[in-house]
Amino acid sequence: MKICLLRHGEAEPHAAGDELRRLTVRGEEEVRRSAQRLARESLTAIYASPYVRAQQTAAIVKNILGFVPPIVTVPGVTPDDDPAAALDWLAALPTSGVLLATHNPFVSQLAGLLIHGHRQEPLPMGTGSLAILEGPMAVAGAMTLIELFHP
Repeated sequence: MKICLLRHGEAEPHAAGDELRRLTVRGEEEVRRSAQRLARESLTAIYASPYVRAQQTAAIVKNILGFVPPIVTVPGVTPDDDPAAALDWLAALPTSGVLLATHNPFVSQLAGLLIHGHRQEPLPMGTGSLAILEGPMAVAGAMTLIELFHP
């Protein structure tokens, strides 16, 4: 199974609510660079947090790749959600080659959990960073980091 984890690009510092913060011009460019790296992957699905900046991130990737299926919005993958709770959702995915557009600290902790089996070693993910993980299944400690791309 291959999972691509993408942290949203740089977002504006303030909005009426955290979930409404939009990408900056720089953030859009960060995502474009990561999307170009994703062109080498065979994606079967794009999932995203319901937050505006993650939705924008997923939409940029979808447009650059010419990906046809709709973006699937997933609750429970926002900045303060528990990455351990996402493991059941990831393990139940029917296909490989999925992209999840999400946030820090969630994405760093999730990657560390998938790679190391615990949260004591989160993967450093700056804005627009892309982590590609591969393994027999999406369970704690069962995945290997294939690539970490920082735009």
